[in-house]
Amino acid sequence: MTEKTVPAAANTGAIAAVGLDLQEGKLIPRRQVLSWALWDWATQPFNSVILTFVFTALYLTTYTFLPPEIAALGAGNTIYDRALSQLSSQYGIAIFVAGALIAIIAPVQGQRADASGRRKLWLGISTGVLVLCMAALFFVQASPPFFILGIALIAIGSVFSEIAGVNYNAMLVQVSTRKTIGKISGLGWGFGYLGGIVALIIVVVFTQLEWFGMSTDNGMAFRVIALGCALWTVLFSIPIFLNVPAAEPATGRPHVGFFASYGVLVKDVARLYRETRPTFWFLLASAVYRDGLAGVFAFGAIIAAVTFQFTSNEVLLFGVVANLVAGISTILAGRFDDIFGPRAVIVFSLSGLIIAGTVTFVLHDSGKLVFWVAGLLLTVFVGPAQAASRSLLARVTPAGREGEIFGLYATTGRAASFLSPGLWALFIAIFGFQYWGILGIVLVLVVGLILMLLVKLPKHVREN
Repeated sequence: MTEKTVPAAANTGAIAAVGLDLQEGKLIPRRQVLSWALWDWATQPFNSVILTFVFTALYLTTYTFLPPEIAALGAGNTIYDRALSQLSSQYGIAIFVAGALIAIIAPVQGQRADASGRRKLWLGISTGVLVLCMAALFFVQASPPFFILGIALIAIGSVFSEIAGVNYNAMLVQVSTRKTIGKISGLGWGFGYLGGIVALIIVVVFTQLEWFGMSTDNGMAFRVIALGCALWTVLFSIPIFLNVPAAEPATGRPHVGFFASYGVLVKDVARLYRETRPTFWFLLASAVYRDGLAGVFAFGAIIAAVTFQFTSNEVLLFGVVANLVAGISTILAGRFDDIFGPRAVIVFSLSGLIIAGTVTFVLHDSGKLVFWVAGLLLTVFVGPAQAASRSLLARVTPAGREGEIFGLYATTGRAASFLSPGLWALFIAIFGFQYWGILGIVLVLVVGLILMLLVKLPKHVREN
């Protein structure tokens, strides 16, 4: 079989050839597919353990990093509460700066990786920096002077995690065909959720068995967890670098300096609008509903703890079960993506999320069982929507521009990332109760669903 090469015109957007067209007839070794999917598993602890459930929530933004005289005042004291809020505020600023850097850098970095064929190299560099950031968290001692170091390392890790994700998502086209891309995209997302479960279970075992006799002084337990996450990422990311080949450099793409790349990017976005308009409009529509998906996970634990009165252990247990449910549903939904098409999966998932979110709001005062059912139902639909979105974008992306387009995917997502937090806060401010924030997230999902229904996709994507 002769190797297919990327037409120069496809790389410049002059024709509507997509990367999957060049995969037609190829037999992708299973080893490559599993190695690609394992990277999601490898890096998930940064999201689930470091960012969401453990290091940041239970260590970095707690009284541990307050001056001793303020920490001694205790919860309920105005000075104490304000100081604790200030820690969260500073952490939020660091993450905001990281998001801004991602929005600026991601599409250009993806574009340059396409042109040079160094997608795999940049994945390795970005993953390596992420590992170093997690490992360096070991040096964040339980003392106020180390707080800035902690949030800086997490912010830098977030930037390089997202850049790595751009190159990783672009590699999806290399390990799939038009008939298998939905299943493989779902496999990657599913592996990520399952990896988060295993990592969280390990943390739960450590805590319940009192850290196996390890000293917990000076935040040592949490620092060791961060080091363990770094080692986990190194171990499970090795297969993708050994088994998935590097992409060919895109022909017909200009090789320019870093800052000149922004001029090329502007021209490419204009060309994208003129010649592959479905991709352009999907980027905008998905930015809205993906922020709604992010809001489900960002505020899910808060809703559980405040509105439904979950204890800390119950929140952690819910996180484990939620990741398990999301992982299984995402892997299974990948097969429906290949049968019915990604758009059908996205629309069905968003509809399910809207219904489950509305039920959660209406029954907010009906006890914990409601959130165990409705909350887990929310997680059933989040993963499939995420995986199908990645699959759909790959199906409509011009050949040779995968890195650039997935970079724009990251940028548009960041540009809309204020919607869920903003409406969450606005609804609570207007009505005075936290459960009204649920409707804010539901509203974002409704708008995203409407925009998605208005996107006119090519026939081969609609009919799969």
